[in-house]
Amino acid sequence: MKNITEILGTKYPIIQGGMANIATAVLASAVSNAGGLGLIGAGGYDAEWVRNEIRKCKTLTDKPFGVNIMLMSPHAKDIAQVVIEEGVKVVTTGAGSPGVYIPAWKAAGIKIIPVVPSVALAVRMERAGVDAVVAEGTESGGHIGELTTMALIPQVADAVSIPVIAAGGIADQRGVLAAFALGAKGVQVGTVLLATKECPVHDNYKQIILDAKDTDTVVTGRGTGAPVRVLKNKMAVEYLRIADQGVPLAELEKLTLGSLRRAVFDGDIDRGSFMAGQISGLIKEVRTVQQVLSDLFDGVDQYRSQLVVL
Repeated sequence: MKNITEILGTKYPIIQGGMANIATAVLASAVSNAGGLGLIGAGGYDAEWVRNEIRKCKTLTDKPFGVNIMLMSPHAKDIAQVVIEEGVKVVTTGAGSPGVYIPAWKAAGIKIIPVVPSVALAVRMERAGVDAVVAEGTESGGHIGELTTMALIPQVADAVSIPVIAAGGIADQRGVLAAFALGAKGVQVGTVLLATKECPVHDNYKQIILDAKDTDTVVTGRGTGAPVRVLKNKMAVEYLRIADQGVPLAELEKLTLGSLRRAVFDGDIDRGSFMAGQISGLIKEVRTVQQVLSDLFDGVDQYRSQLVVL
């Protein structure tokens, strides 16, 4: 089995999460320059936006970077072609199966790494010919599954022969070591990168993460089949209150329409959707991306030697 750094062409076995409206060329290039694999998050943007971000990223780094494609997007088919045309090295996917695109991506030499919330989907993706999977636990911010990282990673690692990348609840060396102990070969992080100098989110977004406690995230959308982990604010509390009253889906969607952009660009503390993971309570300072990656990996062996094994 190849290790993650060989697959990605990176110094560290780490991928940046493909966070919609946040994972731009600026953040992706910073992560790649620091030794990880930066991702441009296509989110709901169209193919030309993605093409422009890819070209911008090429001017900011000479290191490998990738694109995350949300397969439920109406632009997914066009973006799938753009990554081929622009020579992207790695594609990660979410919200569906990339099976229809795999032959063309393989022919173009693209490494394919789907994000999966379950053993069943991981096995299905291995059969489809992907290079690795990101197994993402429910501790993550944004759209989530139900299984915890602690439960999910070893089960996926036992079920597939391709490398597993752990995501969810990882923000320091302890999380990295735990992921490796569970059978992962690398990690994906998102929340910890939100609180970096290079991350293009409003300062209020960064501050709300720095101020967060361990119990400050909630999950909205469980009743609609699209659970999302966010930091508690007035909008999230109101959403949960009216959802419990059985209001129509249209009313819930009206409440959250544009809320992520209000958080990212406007820093709207009350009405923004501040997607972040349960690990937010561990993050206490704004660092550079290079500092985050160095803190995650440099000296890991020394830290491991200090652990007491009973």
